[in-house]
Amino acid sequence: MGSDQNDMQGLPEPVTAAGRDGLAAILAAPERAVIALDFDGTLAPIVPDPDLARAHPGAVPALAALAPKVAAVAVVTGRPAEVAVRNGGFAGVDGLDHLVVLGHYGAERWEAATGKVTAPDPHPGVEAVRREFPEVLASVPQSRGTWIEDKGRALAAHTRRAEDPEAAFAALREPLADLAARHGLIVEPGRMVLELRPPGMDKGVALRRYLRDVGAGSVLYAGDDLGDVPAFEAVAGLREEGVPGVLVCSANEEVRALADRADLVVPDPAAVVHLLHTLADHLP
Repeated sequence: MGSDQNDMQGLPEPVTAAGRDGLAAILAAPERAVIALDFDGTLAPIVPDPDLARAHPGAVPALAALAPKVAAVAVVTGRPAEVAVRNGGFAGVDGLDHLVVLGHYGAERWEAATGKVTAPDPHPGVEAVRREFPEVLASVPQSRGTWIEDKGRALAAHTRRAEDPEAAFAALREPLADLAARHGLIVEPGRMVLELRPPGMDKGVALRRYLRDVGAGSVLYAGDDLGDVPAFEAVAGLREEGVPGVLVCSANEEVRALADRADLVVPDPAAVVHLLHTLADHLP
């Protein structure tokens, strides 16, 4: 790889040839590169109460250093866009004009340049599920302590606070799948969370659409959870179509699906922030 390899000095080296090619493409033409990142577990440490999740203190400075040097930075999250913006501290930051938050798996879009959120009408099944959700939880003894997060366009059961989080998670899968199916929704499992949301909403669809919109020539995607698998698959598909990409996993002990597919594994959000800072330092 010659000069490309020299350009990468100081950057962690992807373990795959495709990942190395993706990183080289970003370094060679950063003005066509999109840096896309999950929020919880990637930019923000996982906490028992999702309302208390906040971006790592170094995340905003790292993104502000990187964003002016690339085509765009996109935060792709299952949270409502406004919640991710608030918890991330992304609004009104110098250097983040190129930041976009794709909330609700792409159903919502917030742009730093305008400060506005655009979104279609909610799926009607969400309101029906909202009414029935508490009764379903009450019918499952193991779920005591499970907390319902209302995301507006989706609802999620977090079992991390239950007496036995894994038992609660397992016991709720079938009844919540039945509830979702009755109202035209699907269930997406995550790290001690089961989310009920409309079909067709996933990070892979959101990422592909956004990359097409901006005409991206390369992409780096970083995530940590099962909800990031579609985005990983989207990048893998784009690489087969000639768009170089790098897949980064912010590792955790609960989910191995991403680490096994990643070009680069880092231990936690602090390491993701360090990677972003280092990448920014390598770009003109």
